[in-house]
Amino acid sequence: MLRLFVEDSLDAGATIALGDARHHYLAHVMRLAAGEPLLLFNGRDGEWHAVVQRLEKGASFLQVREQTRPQASGPDLWLAFAPIKRGHGDLAVEKASELGVSRLLPVTTQRTVIPRVPVDRYRAIAIEASEQCGRLTVPDVAQAQPLLRLLDGWDAARPLLLCAEAGEARPFLEAVKSLKTGSLAVMTGPEGGFTEEEFGELRARPYIHPVRLGPRLLRADTASIAALALAQAAWGDWNRKPEAGNQKSE
Repeated sequence: MLRLFVEDSLDAGATIALGDARHHYLAHVMRLAAGEPLLLFNGRDGEWHAVVQRLEKGASFLQVREQTRPQASGPDLWLAFAPIKRGHGDLAVEKASELGVSRLLPVTTQRTVIPRVPVDRYRAIAIEASEQCGRLTVPDVAQAQPLLRLLDGWDAARPLLLCAEAGEARPFLEAVKSLKTGSLAVMTGPEGGFTEEEFGELRARPYIHPVRLGPRLLRADTASIAALALAQAAWGDWNRKPEAGNQKSE
């Protein structure tokens, strides 16, 4: 059944109006007609069954019926990543959303090659991935910021696992299993890797834990997917039973 993320509050009997791109998607891409069912979520009120009430020129109206799942949150897992060229960067955002991250932090570095970080596109990709994978929340996508600004404002209570392609580093699983924490973050670098100067700044921070992802040098997008999968398996919610009515982990 089609799932849609909406900003509106969800409650039995409420009417949700969709315009512009969302209406076009519902009416012209998915071709839903009046009376057809769908699922709605907003990241706050759980998941709700709804029906298409009516379709008008330029707008769709949905009627909320009953809740299908109560609100639940996933693990407090962040991904800080250096944006990479289109396609690979989009893939990293999509898969991170499917893998349950709660926040995406684009970080510009000395070797970041794209001229402008497409934050709005990343947000749209995160919403679509969340709709398709069955999660009840959508990752927050922060504005891009330089690496040093991110590090200077970091809460040291949140461990940051740095995927390091060079230098001394612990195996990822060994490092993550040693952390007794309710919050975690993973960081991947740009195409070409961090500079020596940046590595010096990163390794000087006590909350940063350099880790390695096996014997092969991974592309930046592959590294983020591999690291998040390992974090979810060892520390996150992959051992949690699926919620009623949902066969995919939140």
